Amino acid sequence: MTYELHYWPTIQGRGEFVRLALEAAGAAYVDVARGDAAAGQGLPALQKLLNDRHQPHPPFAPPVLKDGALLIGQTATILQHLGPTLKLVGRSDAARVWTQQIQLTIADMVTEAHDTHHPLGVDLYFEDQKPEALRRATEFCRSRMPKFLRWFESIVQRNPAGPRHLVGGKLSYADLSLFQLIEGLRYAFPKAAQRALAHTPGIVQLHDRVAALPKVAAYLRSPRRLPFNEQGIFRCYPELDVE
Repeated sequence: MTYELHYWPTIQGRGEFVRLALEAAGAAYVDVARGDAAAGQGLPALQKLLNDRHQPHPPFAPPVLKDGALLIGQTATILQHLGPTLKLVGRSDAARVWTQQIQLTIADMVTEAHDTHHPLGVDLYFEDQKPEALRRATEFCRSRMPKFLRWFESIVQRNPAGPRHLVGGKLSYADLSLFQLIEGLRYAFPKAAQRALAHTPGIVQLHDRVAALPKVAAYLRSPRRLPFNEQGIFRCYPELDVE
């Protein structure tokens, strides 16, 4: 089975959380919008999927995963679907629910990080909302970021199976997503993230362990891993990196 991932071709964005799970598990997948339009892929294929009026379950926005006849939108839902097959979630109901709860909290923080540079609306340019962005970023860097990271740290430290993972004693999609979250925070808010992460050594060590996993490390070195840029969720505007 080869999965089809549909996401914007020039940014990591929310699609990167799905890519990391697929890459870490060694799953076969096609990143459709990065393919050749002449071969039926590329942006035209993504737009066709999003604009298909015959689709009874239309996705609101990318990322979208196609698994056979099944079409799934929303990052957390995609990962929840992939988790059992890719062996990235525990077998018990308790483990699955807890992993998804963590993933949804990661999604909350991703949204808050994004909204620092677009606090008034995504249809406005950053330059049109700079005063509001600075106010939002100040709260995020000084209050919200440390609060979220302390919560993730508490999960690692309280894990009955030990502090190597968020859930149980094996890698989960939540571990991979937390790795990506920390990567994004370090890019967008290098000073604020360094200060906050200094108080959460457990999740820093978890991040480093994920980065060292052979398949993840190979992916991070490959051209499939796009660099961060100022079109994605995590954007580096130095004036928003509030100390």
